[in-house]
Amino acid sequence: MSAIVETTDGVMTIRFDRQEKKNAMTAAMYAAAAEALERAAEESEVRALLFLGRQDFSAGNDIADFLAAGAMHAKIEDLPVVRFLQRLVACEKPVLAGVNGVAIGIGTTLLLHCDGVVAGASARFALPFVPLGLVPEAGSSLLLPRAVGRNRASWLLLSGERFSADEARAMGLIAEIVPDEEVEARARTMAAQLAALPPNAMRTTKRLIRGADAAALAAAMSAEFAAFAEAMRSDEARAAFMRFLTKV
Repeated sequence: MSAIVETTDGVMTIRFDRQEKKNAMTAAMYAAAAEALERAAEESEVRALLFLGRQDFSAGNDIADFLAAGAMHAKIEDLPVVRFLQRLVACEKPVLAGVNGVAIGIGTTLLLHCDGVVAGASARFALPFVPLGLVPEAGSSLLLPRAVGRNRASWLLLSGERFSADEARAMGLIAEIVPDEEVEARARTMAAQLAALPPNAMRTTKRLIRGADAAALAAAMSAEFAAFAEAMRSDEARAAFMRFLTKV
């Protein structure tokens, strides 16, 4: 499964644990994370959620698993990644993340849905959708321009160029940078701080922050899912996947 879920002192930790592949996400990992988010929504003892990796946060989708699962031929709404993203967007409890190493593709876009992100000094980010013949996901076509500005977001989404933790903080994508070895401790402290606060006030404040963006986000994600499904079946995506797989 390669995802470890545990709850301690009101904080549910979802740890991606496939370090030999830099936590490249498989269908099983998405399913486990989605299930954890569903449980968190129902369990009153869960007051905050925390995403962690190990040496790396996530290298994005595992292309080989993606192809082996027949994802290019499946209905987009049936994919575990869609279930995961829908549960993440719907989460009314605070969501935090501690990022080490690489945060590629969804390793970066899921951070747009977090309420606090701390990264290690050597963390590296990228959104290589276009180079893979794909399009943005997780509402990033809407949320990234609003977070970092349209021009900068366009460059990052179109080029797939990597950027550093310092650049991510300057853009407002992450809240703090700490030494790599302090990421998990700091992220846990932040999660515990929010978990200790009044839950109803927390839930209402999250809803107010989203405000009118909730409808816009739902529309953006629906458009992204449709475009992603079409892109997956394109010849250029197939060619890009094959080029990628010959390099690994």
